[in-house]
Amino acid sequence: MRTAYSVETVRAAERALMARLPEGALMQRAAAGLAAACAGLLGRVSGSRVVLLVGSGDNGGDALYAGARLARRGAGVTAVLLAPERTHAAGLAALRRAGGRTVTADRGEEAIARARLVVDGIVGIGGKGGLRPDAARLAEAVARSGAAVVAVDLPSGVDADTGEVRGAALRADLTVTFGAYKPGLLVDPAREYAGVVRFVGIGIEPPPADAVLQALQHADVARLLPTPQAESDKYRRGVVGIAAGSARYPGAAVLAVSGALRGGAGAVRYVGPAGDAVLARFPETLVSDAGPAKAGRVQAWVTGPGAGDDAATVAEVLAADVPVLLDADGLRLADRDTVRGRTAPTLMTPHAGEAAALLGVRREEVEAARLGAVRELAARYRATVLLKGSTTLVAGPGGGPVRVNPTGTPWLATAGSGDVLSGLAGSLLAAGLDPLDAGSVAAYLHGLAGRFAAQGAPVGAHDVAARIPEAWRNVRG
Repeated sequence: MRTAYSVETVRAAERALMARLPEGALMQRAAAGLAAACAGLLGRVSGSRVVLLVGSGDNGGDALYAGARLARRGAGVTAVLLAPERTHAAGLAALRRAGGRTVTADRGEEAIARARLVVDGIVGIGGKGGLRPDAARLAEAVARSGAAVVAVDLPSGVDADTGEVRGAALRADLTVTFGAYKPGLLVDPAREYAGVVRFVGIGIEPPPADAVLQALQHADVARLLPTPQAESDKYRRGVVGIAAGSARYPGAAVLAVSGALRGGAGAVRYVGPAGDAVLARFPETLVSDAGPAKAGRVQAWVTGPGAGDDAATVAEVLAADVPVLLDADGLRLADRDTVRGRTAPTLMTPHAGEAAALLGVRREEVEAARLGAVRELAARYRATVLLKGSTTLVAGPGGGPVRVNPTGTPWLATAGSGDVLSGLAGSLLAAGLDPLDAGSVAAYLHGLAGRFAAQGAPVGAHDVAARIPEAWRNVRG
């Protein structure tokens, strides 16, 4: 599992390690990893023009020491000093000894225009807000230059703890991060500024219990996937109920059932006005027109996709003493106090627009601060919340690390894709996973299935559902 830590935790771990090492040793480790990454990106180091954007902090020192290593290998290295009087003195001396040169910020654009590689060492992980005017001007010059960009630990101008970008920021092709992942490298909008992220271990060991963000990997998902045993039957494997669809939106019911049938539960019960459409596509579905309370035994319910204004059905599902997944119209129709008062778990799956409506803010505010939004929703509703979007996040009601999904493709932004995800997650709930795991595993498989279905071309939601078994097998290895 990939874990990310707050700036405070990372700095505490760095201080603990530096107390046991010779002075400067930690920075030298970071600089060695940074220089190796830069050399790999350049291919041929000798004769390459490299520009270092150097601020006043340790990131600037890392850049200077890495620049010295590149200069000793024949690169022409120029350091643009944004704060000459506060530049890391030892790193600057090392660069000059290796043959590197320096210029002030007002000469920086000229150097950047000739560079093949730019190293961003302007602001460290403690930076807040966007870049200051001099740095923003250089960032614009970098964007115009076409040079490859390597960020030191984190792109300058993004928030390490939240992933927010509150002003001008520098976009990197590669970010070399040291010792621990920072949340801003994994959560949009900051994540898209980071480019490819390369981790360099430098010996720090933040306590695992202090992680604020987790990203499941194949092995983690494989351990969580439900597996039938020799004595299993369809009821022991779990039954998921789908109360979704309407006369206007029968397709939402069909797509939710399609995801549920591929999610690990032994059977799917459907309740709603789209029974004929569901049976025509999936005859194995157990269809009832008696309402959720009389549909028969289920281990979890999914409600909301395509429900229109059917608040009564949503309320009936929420009254059940089993895990419930709320999506789409169900999010709007559900009474917040009823959700908060449930004794069985609730998993909510809004996209940014739905989350904004529930929080009473603009959609842009949610998209700009996704991590804060998902935590706030989980706390308000005392529910697990899966916030869909460019970065899918899953937060539990009791705090703890937020899960960030590493799979997916922009082609998943298509009508009905969320209905498939809801059915898939609901089936995992019925199979026995807790809401945090069910949401995380469903998002992971859904993202993989989307990649397999798309392969760089448009797809429909039904294509995604059809590739879930392939994603499942891929994870199992």
